[in-house]
Amino acid sequence: MTLRLFAHPLSSFCWKALIPLYEAGTPFTFEMIQFGAEDGPVVEFMQRWPIGKMPLLRDEARDETVVESSIITEYLDQHYPGAGLIPADPGAALKARFMDRFFDHYVMQPQGRLVFEVLRPGDAKDPFGVAEARRTLETAYGFLEETLSDGRAWAAGETYSMADCAASPALFYAQRCQAWGDRPALRAYYDRLETRPSFVRVLKEAEPYMHMFPGGPDY
Repeated sequence: MTLRLFAHPLSSFCWKALIPLYEAGTPFTFEMIQFGAEDGPVVEFMQRWPIGKMPLLRDEARDETVVESSIITEYLDQHYPGAGLIPADPGAALKARFMDRFFDHYVMQPQGRLVFEVLRPGDAKDPFGVAEARRTLETAYGFLEETLSDGRAWAAGETYSMADCAASPALFYAQRCQAWGDRPALRAYYDRLETRPSFVRVLKEAEPYMHMFPGGPDY
């Protein structure tokens, strides 16, 4: 098959790349990464991207290797259109790209900081970093509540876009690290995300691995 996605079904950034593929119905092969394995897809993955951050999209037909989830979405929109996740209007596209980056930087990253804290050994804990991550999440939740309270259906407006592909995994995992509290607009928005068929499929495929997610809403 032309497209191969090197990813893991539990990774939030891999979900962000999977959702556009499912939105457009684009055929691809899922190459599951298992770090520490001596053979299999991880070997090729590390050869193509020594940084080792998932996901990676390999386009055999175009002889292109694409990394970073936002860039993968842009690449798919350019060469394998179908989902229309980047608005044609430049102004609307800018808003979608901004919200995509917002979810990555201010929801996904601090959430990941809290998860990695659970994995740190006892003598390497970082209370300051944890407090900073929680403050960032709380501020981000407040911004999202205010932004979504204008009645918009999706993160960047009335059209589902790349911003919502980023929001789905970011909010799914963030609420398990720090609840978003009494924020009805944010909660209603996430409820809409959870009914999107592409995200439903991603969640279903992740179920067999979800026990590997460390911690929970109380940590």
